[in-house]
Amino acid sequence: MDLNIAEYVRFLTLAIVPFLLAVTVHEFSHGLSAYMLGDDTAKRAGRLTLNPIAHIDPVGILFLVITRLFGWAKPVPVNFGNLHKNRKYGPAIVSVSGPVSNLLLAIVSAVIVHLMAGMQFAEGSTGMKIAVPLYNMAILSVRINVALFIFNLLPIPPLDGGRIVQSLLPYNQAVAFSKIEKYGFIILIVLFLTRTIDVIILPIMNFVLKILL
Repeated sequence: MDLNIAEYVRFLTLAIVPFLLAVTVHEFSHGLSAYMLGDDTAKRAGRLTLNPIAHIDPVGILFLVITRLFGWAKPVPVNFGNLHKNRKYGPAIVSVSGPVSNLLLAIVSAVIVHLMAGMQFAEGSTGMKIAVPLYNMAILSVRINVALFIFNLLPIPPLDGGRIVQSLLPYNQAVAFSKIEKYGFIILIVLFLTRTIDVIILPIMNFVLKILL
């Protein structure tokens, strides 16, 4: 649905907080899981924090402005060689923690949506003026987090799904698969420009949204 300028600005105003929360928690989860498995790289880099300023990527925010759904933050630095507490599955655990955090945020946001839907406010009251924007932000939070959950699980390096596949493959196959990473961003751009990404993600996203909302 096309949005006029006023509606588009309204959308961005409502979406920016849920988006920053989504990508911040996503990257924090990567850093925290790595830290728990023995790697303190993110902590030493000042990235083991829920302060969104530490994670903001201008290009990722621009992508949100363009797509109205997708975006990203600066990847948290992780030294997978330091994951001595679980060397075999550590990289997969660190990689999947980001998307899982988005799914959990989507569930929490959906609960808020349902709770607020049952509230009653007098027409034009201060409560309604506050509740309506918060309600819309919660709905956007569900949509953004579900989109990020599914998007990041695509098996394309450097997305988390690609990292998961790479970490589970035998060494030789993992090395060969990792070579795709230098083309990963180009692949994603092509998927977006050709709207192939919609064909892949939207059916799954709509299914999950029907469950949550």
